[in-house]
Amino acid sequence: MTTVRFRVLQWYEANSSSLRQTSERTRFRRDTFEANSERLMAGSSYEMKEIDGIPYAEAGAECGGTPILLLHGMMGTIENWEKLIPAVAAAGYRIVCPVLPMYSVKLRDANLQGIVDFVLRFTNLAGLEKAVVTGNSFGGHIAALYAMQFPERVEALVLSGASGIYEVEMSSSVMRRNDKNYLRPRVEKTFFDPSHVTDELLDDIIEIITNREKAIRLIKFARAVEKGSIKADLYKIKAPTLLVWGKQDEITPPDVAKTLNEGITGAELRWLDECGHVPMMEQPEGFNGIYLDFLKRTVGSPSSAVAG
Repeated sequence: MTTVRFRVLQWYEANSSSLRQTSERTRFRRDTFEANSERLMAGSSYEMKEIDGIPYAEAGAECGGTPILLLHGMMGTIENWEKLIPAVAAAGYRIVCPVLPMYSVKLRDANLQGIVDFVLRFTNLAGLEKAVVTGNSFGGHIAALYAMQFPERVEALVLSGASGIYEVEMSSSVMRRNDKNYLRPRVEKTFFDPSHVTDELLDDIIEIITNREKAIRLIKFARAVEKGSIKADLYKIKAPTLLVWGKQDEITPPDVAKTLNEGITGAELRWLDECGHVPMMEQPEGFNGIYLDFLKRTVGSPSSAVAG
């Protein structure tokens, strides 16, 4: 057992009493921290915490100013933001990133509104009365809906590879295949650089799609995304909005970014070249620079900075 995994399991055991309040919370925690432990604790740029059974990452907790709320994608993890979190914390901002309950939510809540409601509950628990809401892929879809429904709680909005207009889906047969050779070219569409698709990533995907309970929820979420166009409601987004898009995004192609840019009043659209569906992972330096510039122009510099 690696040191990192041991640290995570220690953390789990130390906090497990509060998680045993319901079997659902305990199952959520075990799924999250046992399956993704090494990634969740990689490095020391953030601290894993929990509130009312919800695990989340936090950095820059001592910083003032408007906090940053990060929302990962449907099959994503906190790890997707690991290059952004230290850069933003070092600039003096507080960052909070919950683990979205994609695999543990009750079946009746496995839809877009169910996750929006989860985010509202989490922000209330975490004291995030107002935040810069940032989302990638499915997380971007949720971020946009949250901004529409609760404009008073969104200081600014950042979307990257967000669903909600249209999405080029992998074949539904992917959810029934555990063959790496079959999955690899389909998963590679997520990235400009296919080297990001490692055997470890494919193993993680296979573990998810061969787990009946997880797969059922993902299928329900995928159908909800397909039916959940936000195009007609984009005018409801009032917060300053930044769109950061990969020029080679094959999942939510450039047309999606252009539609969002046209529909959201005053939105800014920035492109990253040689970049697919997850710009903060593929082009972290460019993404971070664009992101920090937007923060300084919209919410200002924070009152204090994190040392080192």
